[in-house]
Amino acid sequence: MPEQTDVVIVGSRCAGSAAAIALARRGRSVVALDSASFPSDTLSTHLFFTHHWAELERLGARDRVTALGAPLHTRAGLGAPGVEVVGAPSVYEGLAAGGCVRRPGLDMALVETAREAGADVRERVRVTDLLRDPSGRVSGVRYRQRDGSTGEITAKLVIGADGRKSTVARLVDARTHHHWPNQRMMAYAYYEDAHDDLRDLAMQWREDDDLVTVFPCDGGQLVALQMPPVRRADEFRADSEAAFEATIARVEPFAKRLTGCTRVSKILISYEHPSYFRHSHGPGWALAGDSGHFKDPVTAQGIRDALRFGRLLGEAAAPVLDEPAKLDRALQAWELDRDEQCLPMYQWANLLGRDDAVSPIEFAAYRWFAARPDGMTELTDAFCRVVPPQQVFSPGRVLRWAAAAARDPGVDRAHLWRTIRRDVRREVERIVEQRMFARRRAASLS
Repeated sequence: MPEQTDVVIVGSRCAGSAAAIALARRGRSVVALDSASFPSDTLSTHLFFTHHWAELERLGARDRVTALGAPLHTRAGLGAPGVEVVGAPSVYEGLAAGGCVRRPGLDMALVETAREAGADVRERVRVTDLLRDPSGRVSGVRYRQRDGSTGEITAKLVIGADGRKSTVARLVDARTHHHWPNQRMMAYAYYEDAHDDLRDLAMQWREDDDLVTVFPCDGGQLVALQMPPVRRADEFRADSEAAFEATIARVEPFAKRLTGCTRVSKILISYEHPSYFRHSHGPGWALAGDSGHFKDPVTAQGIRDALRFGRLLGEAAAPVLDEPAKLDRALQAWELDRDEQCLPMYQWANLLGRDDAVSPIEFAAYRWFAARPDGMTELTDAFCRVVPPQQVFSPGRVLRWAAAAARDPGVDRAHLWRTIRRDVRREVERIVEQRMFARRRAASLS
C-alpha cells in the first residue's frame, strides 16, 4: 500500500526546503525527496545580497547559515577600465550586508531547518513517475531508492523543486511561455583567499566583453567567477585551465585581486543556462524554484527567489490542501504573484547577460555613479529589489549618460549612435514583452 501524506516535494534544496518549512510549520505532513545526499554541492553562483538574508530569517535558517562562517560583505563594487564604484549595499529589513555561502553548507542548513520544523526529508530517492486520480489530477509520486527498491506516496499536492531539468515539469508537460537563450557562459573556481583586508568586499569588473567577479565565501575561500561570451565556449572545452587563466590575465584588477590566492577546486562550467518562465501550477501540482522560473545568473537572484517563492507557495497551499478547487485557485494566485514580482529582474538580467562590450553610455554611467556618495547603494537598490532596475536606470538618467558620452572627445560618434539605436530597440522589445505578460495574466484571470 502506498504511503499517504499531505504534500510531496521533489527536491530538497533552496525552494524545496523553503516550501517544506512553511508547510510543516502550519501543521501539514510533508515528505521531501531528493536524489542527492546532504551535504553536497550543486552548480551555483551563491552570492547573497541583503534580501537573501531576510528570506533566510523568515525561514528561521539564518543563524544556521551564519554559523558557517562566511564573511559579511559590507561593501560591494562594480568596475570598468579606469573607474570603480564601491560602497555600502542597500539596507533591507534592517540587514546591511551581503555574503557568499557555499552550497553544501547552505543546503544542509536548510534541510536541517526543514527537519526541525517537522518535514520528513529523505535523501538518495529519485522520483520516477506521478500518480493520478481518475480525473487526471496529480495525486502522488512513484520513486526509486539507491538500493533499487521502489514505492509510492499519495498526496494532495506534489511540488516540483527539482531544478532546471525538473522531472516533475517534464511529467506534467509544463509549457515554457517565455524563453531567452544565454549569451554568456559561466566558469568559476574556489581559491584560498590571501587578502584578509578585502574579505568584506564583493566585486565585479567588466572590460571589453569580459565580465568577472570575486566573492569572498566561507572556509577562508573566495569564488572567482567568469562570464565570458558563449562564443568562447570552444576555448573552454578545448582547455578550460588555459581559457580561465587567459581571462584572468586580460582583466588587470581581477588578476590583482587573485594575486597570492591558491586555487583549491577544479573549474566548474555551465555552457547553457537559458532563462524562462514555465507554467507552474495545475491540478494537484506546482513548480517552485528553478523548476518553474530561471533568470540569468548575472544578477545572482536565483537563491533568493527560490527561498521566497518556495516559502510563499507553502504558505498559500497549507490552509486549502483539503479543498481541491480552493487549492487550484491559490496556486494560480501564487504563480501570478511570482511572475509579477520576478519579471522586472528577469528582463534586467537578460539585458546584463548580453555579450556586449562596455558601451560609451555605460562608461558614463559608471563615472556618474562613482561621483555620487551613495552611488553603489543606489545600484544595489536594484539588486536587492528595493526599487525596480528600470527606476535606477530611468530614461532620464540614460539620456544624461548619453549626453555625457557625446561630450567625451574620446568617444567615437558613429559607435555612440549605433549604441543609442540598439538600446532604444531593446527598450521597445522590453516593453512589448512586459505587455505580453500583462495579457497572459489577464487571460489567466478571466
